[in-house]
Amino acid sequence: MKFEIKGNYFNNTYNLPATSGPNATELIIKKSSPADTDTKLWECPITYSHIDEVISSAKKGFEVWRKVSLDERINYLRRYQEQVLSKSEEIATAIALETGKPLWEAKGEASAIVAKVTVTIEDSLKRVENKELSNILPNTTGRIFYKPIGPCFVIGPFNFPCHLANGQILSALLTGNSIIFKPSEKTCYSAQLLIDCFHEANFPKGVVNLIQGNGETARRILKERSIKGIFFTGSKDIGKRILEITHKDLSKLVALELGGKNTSIIHKDADLDFVLPELLKACFLTTGQRCTSTAIVAIHKDIMDQFIPKFHELAKRIIVDHPIDHKTEPFMGPLIDQSAVDKYLLYMGMAKREGIEEIMRGKQIEKDKKGFYVTPSIHLASRFDNTSHFLKNEIFGPNCTFIPYTQIEEAIDIANSTEFGLASAVFTKDHDVFNQCVRDIDAGILNFNRSTVGASSKLPFGGVKNSGNYRPAAVSTIDACVYPMSSLELNDIEVEDINSIKGIN
Repeated sequence: MKFEIKGNYFNNTYNLPATSGPNATELIIKKSSPADTDTKLWECPITYSHIDEVISSAKKGFEVWRKVSLDERINYLRRYQEQVLSKSEEIATAIALETGKPLWEAKGEASAIVAKVTVTIEDSLKRVENKELSNILPNTTGRIFYKPIGPCFVIGPFNFPCHLANGQILSALLTGNSIIFKPSEKTCYSAQLLIDCFHEANFPKGVVNLIQGNGETARRILKERSIKGIFFTGSKDIGKRILEITHKDLSKLVALELGGKNTSIIHKDADLDFVLPELLKACFLTTGQRCTSTAIVAIHKDIMDQFIPKFHELAKRIIVDHPIDHKTEPFMGPLIDQSAVDKYLLYMGMAKREGIEEIMRGKQIEKDKKGFYVTPSIHLASRFDNTSHFLKNEIFGPNCTFIPYTQIEEAIDIANSTEFGLASAVFTKDHDVFNQCVRDIDAGILNFNRSTVGASSKLPFGGVKNSGNYRPAAVSTIDACVYPMSSLELNDIEVEDINSIKGIN
């Protein structure tokens, strides 16, 4: 095995599940690299017997951590940042091998983990600073205290196995909460490296916890009443399942960052040479496995015959290969696993059955190393069809479909036609067109002459409709880690004449 899995982390130690006896491992997850299935990365033992101990650790850790001063918490996070920086190369390599994303992209994720500490301290914290309101009532000062909600459960995705969970973990910790992190079962080792950094930063016992597991692991922790914050990044269907499990527990705060079927609008006055690389990134970065990837391109009829062939030619030049061991640096690596390939190919057949024109065929391809490699795909639909499964559903692969329009109102309707509302982009020189889109498009993110992928940690990140539940991530994550306590404080005590109170004899 290339990597060693050390088990679940609680009470500040790693605990490897037993292989025999009454608490023996229920399951062993075996992981090969999606870029080279002959490379065995690790074997991860899964046990439900550690769940109670992990929860107990987080509960005790919270009781200690919530009393630690903000300045001390910041110092702990800075020490963690130093550890991540020292392990950046190791983290990037693990991400590349586990997910298949090119090493240059994995290095970008590792850098984002480091930068997120600074953003959380310098930008997010401002949103929940205690506030004072003078003379809110006669002789009275008003105060707002932002208090931690309790142990938080962070369920991470595979596509950004460290960066996305890191942002949620940091916001929870900075505000005084303990955390339990359950990464995707597809990226166990990257998550372990993250926890190593917290361990070496010497956080107090029980503040940071890791549990490796599957959906059943998550379900059991979600039902635990002492868990107060839940942060999930992933698919719409699993997000809905989380709500079903937790909806009767009013003490839980659930923040969901879900999928998208995102639209980029290319208006007739757009600079097409500029749009070409922006759209290429939007559609095909991370092999289309980003929740913000562009899936639908609403393109003005006046420019479609000029633009689409150029885009097709550029897409054919994309290098698909191993993330690290390659002859020429790739733009795309493989999909995450065979089930992702099967789903991608299923949608290719679905488009054909629904009569959607195929411009570039998506297919599985062979490389020097055996992996889950596919080509990008491009389609053209004459209109948005509400009965089309291909046009309505998130594919999570390197695909985009062009749909022509004549008036901007039609493009806006296309953007609003799916059940999702995460990200959109508008390419135009006309600010009035952009402002109309801001007013009328239902999305949490709307970019102006920038692709749908790539976001700033200093802005909220999240969607509406089935893309989230109004708890955006990035700078806003911290809002879901606290609750406000209000206080009226009398400035000077003046004894009131009892006889002056109405209704007293």
